[in-house]
Amino acid sequence: MQVPTSEYLELCRAAMLKEQSLSLEQTNNWAHVDRQQVHADWANLYKELAPLIDSSEARAPTIQALIARHYSIASRFYIPSREAYIGMSLFYAENEGMRDFHNGFHPEMVEFLAQGMFEYAQAKL
Repeated sequence: MQVPTSEYLELCRAAMLKEQSLSLEQTNNWAHVDRQQVHADWANLYKELAPLIDSSEARAPTIQALIARHYSIASRFYIPSREAYIGMSLFYAENEGMRDFHNGFHPEMVEFLAQGMFEYAQAKL
């Protein structure tokens, strides 16, 4: 995996904040999203992903297919750019509540998601 610079990661954080804020404003705080379904879909995805973390690489096709599902679920809110999607993975790591939620499925979930999301964003977005 290519290692992003701190400047690039800061750009990703800013892109996520900008894109989310604009989307929230344009969609009445994501009124169009069935949040209960989204959270159920993410929970199911994380339950599938968790047992694979210890024996898989984030760039493996099986993992990237799961990350594609993650991106699809995230896209119910808004379609994140490459940088905003990477920014989302940073948010998972830097926000205590998000980190605890995700790592509740596996202690390395956030780190693994970050790798997988970065690989996916670089290859597909």
